[in-house]
Amino acid sequence: MSRLFVARNPRVAARCLDGEMMIMSARDSTLFTLNRTATILWQAADGTTPLDEIVQSRICPEFEVEPAEALKDAETLARELAGHEILQISEEPIPQRNAPGESPGESR
Repeated sequence: MSRLFVARNPRVAARCLDGEMMIMSARDSTLFTLNRTATILWQAADGTTPLDEIVQSRICPEFEVEPAEALKDAETLARELAGHEILQISEEPIPQRNAPGESPGESR
């Protein structure tokens, strides 16, 4: 199985409000509220860190779950978010283009 890389879509608007990550789709302005797992994945999706490393270093410690199970669930979640054009998925690192000092997907 090849490694997957995930990156935030720079064309979505995202804000963390009262601990909840809110994301607005650039495609159709649909508003999404991410659960804790999806928020961790979103925040770690820098395009250069493989999904399995995100799972191992961020998701497993947070939820005390087995890595194989967590990776399977994270892949499903990442593909679902990619289907809504919230995340990008690739088998190669994904370069991000942002304004200086701006995090991907965070609007000002």
